[in-house]
Amino acid sequence: MLTADRLLTPLEEIPGGAVIVEDGRITAVGRREAMTAPPGAREIHARGMTAVPGFVDAHIHGAGGRDVMEATAAALSQVTQKVAQHGTTSLVATTITASAEVTSRSLEGIARFVRENSVSGEHGGTSAEILGIHLEGPFLSPQQRGVHPPEWLAEPTREGLKKLLAAADGCAKILTIAPELPGALECVAAARAAGLVVALGHTNATYAEAEAAVDRGARHAVHIFNAMRPFSHRETGVLGAALTDPRMTAEVIADGVHVDGPAIRLLLAAKGFNSVLLVSDATAATGMPDGNYLLGNLEVSVARGVSRNSEGRLAGSTLTLDRAVRNIVALGAPLNAAVQMATLNPARLLGMEGRKGALIPGADADIVLLDSELRVTGVMTRGVGL
Repeated sequence: MLTADRLLTPLEEIPGGAVIVEDGRITAVGRREAMTAPPGAREIHARGMTAVPGFVDAHIHGAGGRDVMEATAAALSQVTQKVAQHGTTSLVATTITASAEVTSRSLEGIARFVRENSVSGEHGGTSAEILGIHLEGPFLSPQQRGVHPPEWLAEPTREGLKKLLAAADGCAKILTIAPELPGALECVAAARAAGLVVALGHTNATYAEAEAAVDRGARHAVHIFNAMRPFSHRETGVLGAALTDPRMTAEVIADGVHVDGPAIRLLLAAKGFNSVLLVSDATAATGMPDGNYLLGNLEVSVARGVSRNSEGRLAGSTLTLDRAVRNIVALGAPLNAAVQMATLNPARLLGMEGRKGALIPGADADIVLLDSELRVTGVMTRGVGL
């Protein structure tokens, strides 16, 4: 049984709260005086701490010097262990546009890692769980490609999607797509039929083109404000759809580099705390010194914690979700709302809100302890740790 000065579930604040964990799952949550620890249970008293759900990162490429597209057990284990140190207990491994051969090999390797860890129940001690795969590419706009290699971008087709899904072997969770591309709307419908979350990103879409995709089932905006047609009062583009359509959620990279503070405040005012997700878009450089790293097969250089390619374009980030939470709080968001954006909201996007992103009975025992400065002081992943 874990006790803390307060719990943020995150929808409820419980002063003097306690969480009972058995066999890797939460079995009870409430006030300490109303709880009875099971016989022989280990008791952890986190005085001065706030207990929150483990963070869920729906957009992450790497950490700890390794990239998820390496797709080896060693690389993926390093990523999951490094981000767990910063409170991320679940993630969606995110690819970058590459050749069909490289992409297929990466998807197969990630899927194999997910399956093997799911079957064995082993997760290398305190490490994040890979919930699935986020396909960021190749169905992206050449005009808004960011650092995605132009030679490997492709127009969306049902057959192309089918090949990606086959390589991912049931592990694909999110598809990022530019809805203005020829064939995109048919691909959106096919991805939804396959159970994927369809996200709009790296897109030069007009408002009408974005809304057409939403009508087909797209529900999410990828790293909002970045790699999108700029907002104009006469043609609001995909930003207009993302900010005003209640069917859409939006993720933001709150590292102080990708999006300026006033733009984040605008996002929160337009969407509310229930519809915004904090993501890292982290690369292999996360948790590492400045230097040169790989993003997929791309070389990137990191200086003062900012990752760029040889042309000077932003190339992912070195953000961790604990820092994103601190940054959002510094912009004026309440702590419980900031925690919700890093936990429950991404879990809802993935359809996993009963298992991830909340301190509720039946959920995985993914718990993070924060001190008064919102620094991570302890992490439990599926009942292991702290």
